Amino acid sequence: MLKFLKSLLGPASDNQVYLAKGEVPSWLTEQEKKAHTTLYNEVEEPIRNIRNAMARFQLTVNSLKDADQNPETHPRIKSIAKNSLPLFLRAMNTSLAKEMPDDPEAFYAAAVECVKGCLNAVRGQGRYLMVAFPEEMKDIKAGVDAIGHEINVMTRAISRFKEESSHIETARSAFMALSDAEKDRERSFAREARIRERINGNTARLESIAAEIARLSVDESFLALDAGRNRCADLTREHDDLLRHYASLTMTASHVFRKAEKIAIRRNLSKEVHILKEAMDVLSHHEVSSAESVARILNAACPVVQTMIDDGDIILKNREERVIFSDTAQFSGEVYGLCTKYRETGERYRKEEETLLSHPVPARLRSLEREKEQLESMCSHEEQETRDLLNARKELEAAIPLLRDELAKKLGEMRGETVQLQPDEPVGG
Repeated sequence: MLKFLKSLLGPASDNQVYLAKGEVPSWLTEQEKKAHTTLYNEVEEPIRNIRNAMARFQLTVNSLKDADQNPETHPRIKSIAKNSLPLFLRAMNTSLAKEMPDDPEAFYAAAVECVKGCLNAVRGQGRYLMVAFPEEMKDIKAGVDAIGHEINVMTRAISRFKEESSHIETARSAFMALSDAEKDRERSFAREARIRERINGNTARLESIAAEIARLSVDESFLALDAGRNRCADLTREHDDLLRHYASLTMTASHVFRKAEKIAIRRNLSKEVHILKEAMDVLSHHEVSSAESVARILNAACPVVQTMIDDGDIILKNREERVIFSDTAQFSGEVYGLCTKYRETGERYRKEEETLLSHPVPARLRSLEREKEQLESMCSHEEQETRDLLNARKELEAAIPLLRDELAKKLGEMRGETVQLQPDEPVGG
């Protein structure tokens, strides 16, 4: 702190000033206060002079209302001046009546507007009054010039103030840019620590999951499920074989039923058409029907087909068709048996599968695998987030020295000295 105070009081022997970064905001605020104080001091007299000049100016304008015209004025000019005078006075009074704030910059703006209004009035209606009221208009012009002179004095002071304020704002922006970059860097360290903590926790959990999966994989009760898995595989094969045999028989029968349907349609045998159509729908359905449904429909359809075969209306083309319709009772019995066995096999498979699925070890293994996938995805995402964070911090660490140099340069320009920014002292140091 002592070093900082000495730096404010005078330049170092090597013409360098060492300034703690944390002291920059208060120093800029102090410079801002000094700039305002200097401005108030510099414009105090011009403002007072302008207010006095405006008061005198108002009296001059008021006196013009009752002034006599120059007797040597041409009658036509007198007439024009008489008509122009009220308009001129109204314009002048409007400009002079403008509120003049205490704030220097606002006062300056109001004074400029006032002078502009007065000049416009003088150059407008006032030009007709120059001949008719030469002395009064001379005084009015002198009043405008007096205010304009003081405005010029204010212009220089305000320009210097605005330039200095601009330097202060530029330095403040440079300070904020540096502070934001340093804060972002510190936040990135904290964020990286949080991410790595999560990664470490997830990694530890993945190791725990791997150990539990390895232990469960050799669990005796789990290994004993192999017999059940083999039974399920055997039942699946048996189920598929029954389905293929059922499909082979029913497709052959359906082909003959379709021939019979065409004949029944030609003969308008509506009842027979309905029976045959229902038989084909049941036999060609994507799911195997119940034995009862198949028995009912075959018992109704087979006699219709058999009659047409016996009458020579249907000629059986191949061995499979002849085998089926040489003994429809046997065919029906075989299909019923297939339906029954197919459903029984499916039910046995369902029970075996339920036993496997309800066993605690496979259920636990499935749960562990799901958790493992989620954790691996989270770790992958957080590793990518860490890489992005490190890349962003690398950019910040490259930018911070440049931002520090830029701030030091701005401060040096303001002080007229070389400024070296020093790190802030640690809290409690």
